[in-house]
Amino acid sequence: MNLTLHSRIQEFALIIAHIRASNAQNQETDPELEIKSFRERLAQLISEHKNLYIVGNGGSAGVAAHAVTDFFNVAKIRATTLHESSLLTCMANDFGYEHAVAKMLGQLLNPGDIVIAISSSGNSMNMRNAAIISREKKAFVLTLTGFSSDNPLRSLGDINIWLDSCDYGFVEVGHQFILHNIADRLNKNLIG
Repeated sequence: MNLTLHSRIQEFALIIAHIRASNAQNQETDPELEIKSFRERLAQLISEHKNLYIVGNGGSAGVAAHAVTDFFNVAKIRATTLHESSLLTCMANDFGYEHAVAKMLGQLLNPGDIVIAISSSGNSMNMRNAAIISREKKAFVLTLTGFSSDNPLRSLGDINIWLDSCDYGFVEVGHQFILHNIADRLNKNLIG
């Protein structure tokens, strides 16, 4: 593996250039059209005073926290993460870690809210259960994954964005890049 900066930049550019998207029926769709559609859904969320929840584990929780800052500050969306340590550890202790975020979302979600579930591998039971309860609660779900193209989380969203890489660094930075791009598009809409 060549880890020179130039080589990594070229590899990352190829991953981003080949983003793939699918819908709730697991049909491949145009990523740009899905991102535009999601931006419109977020604009509707703002006008209806609904909430955006962005969730992930580990590095993906870091991506989620950064994205919440962008959506809250730049796009003026009521956005939050669900990894406050006391609450998260309480839910994990009482219900098992694989159900922790789903239990919180089950109490918080209202129809029309949006959940972004992030998992580099798409194998996290915590994120899969979060997506399932979100759909049951009539929230709109966007998943961001990488690694295997048939990972389980990739089939649970209304929109599913997948990056063709098994490199955590590329997948996490790619997810951050996508979320930043969406927040930036909303900001341009808000300021003219």
